[in-house]
Amino acid sequence: MLGEIRIVPGLLIAMPQLRDPNFHRSVVLMVEHQEQGAFGLVINKPTRVPVSELLSAIDVDWRGSSTEVAWAGGPVQPETGWILHEPVEGLSGEGTHEIMPGLFMSSAPDALRVLAAGPPKRVRFVLGYSGWGPSQLERELTETAWVNSDLNADFLFDTPPEEMWEAALARIGVSPTTLAPAPGIH
Repeated sequence: MLGEIRIVPGLLIAMPQLRDPNFHRSVVLMVEHQEQGAFGLVINKPTRVPVSELLSAIDVDWRGSSTEVAWAGGPVQPETGWILHEPVEGLSGEGTHEIMPGLFMSSAPDALRVLAAGPPKRVRFVLGYSGWGPSQLERELTETAWVNSDLNADFLFDTPPEEMWEAALARIGVSPTTLAPAPGIH
């Protein structure tokens, strides 16, 4: 079944019947999907924690906007961090990889320092992640807890978080008003 579902890179969009409060109206950037499990980052849940405060706690100087906040990527290991960003010249190697054209993910301390010292226009600091064990995501897709969609970097960086769930559904031709919180999509 894994070979039949193409969700990486892409979006998972939570359906109303998904009762887990961690994922209510969530949109998840899917980064990895293998037989051993899946890894993604919620992309529509900003926190109130300023990036400058977060980074100063680990002795990294943030030279970006003082209004930039961290985002909640999911309930798993919220003490871990990931940085989603546009291409940055000179930033490559271990700890940075291209998810798709125009979208990179970094997690290495050296990459963090480079991005904090000269943040690109499009950057998002994400805390924690969303993870699924073997066959768990496939089961949840079969149970219609999620629908999947394609993704582009513009959608991720340019869509306001409070509009992202509805906009992600609109990308696949679904109106939120037509969804019923029961098994199946109506």
